Amino acid sequence: MEKIEGKVWKFRDSIDTDVIIAGRYLRTFSLDDLSAHVMEAEDPEFADKVQKDDIIVAGWNFGCGSSREQAPVALKHAGISVIIAKSFARIFYRNAINIGLPVITADVEADMGDIMSVDLEKGIIENMSTGKKFEIKPFDQFMLDILNDGGLVKHHLKSKE
Repeated sequence: MEKIEGKVWKFRDSIDTDVIIAGRYLRTFSLDDLSAHVMEAEDPEFADKVQKDDIIVAGWNFGCGSSREQAPVALKHAGISVIIAKSFARIFYRNAINIGLPVITADVEADMGDIMSVDLEKGIIENMSTGKKFEIKPFDQFMLDILNDGGLVKHHLKSKE
């Protein structure tokens, strides 16, 4: 996986899956419909402003609440390339990896709109707006393979070829 670079969206502690994508939108199978409503409970303009490769930086317990798989799917389809949080709900973390969305447990300094780069192989996060660098444990190759293949199912299918 190449270095990820994008604009920071900063969110508070305990962003639950109903904040990420409200239950009333779960009746659709359209990824465009889901992503059009992503994070609207927290920031009604998020879906209109988020861009490809943007990065979420959040506090503790990101993705808590129900185990809806649509939450990481909606974020990824909206353009989020990686989520960095102080901690994640276990099931959200697993669902994100399963669909090929990198999630990193780290405490980094960033403000809304900062530009960050993330190198999963080297284990370096850099806030390019401030020049501060943060070291994380580099992702293992098997995890990079899953992410590079677009998620667990795609990785499994590729391994059967």
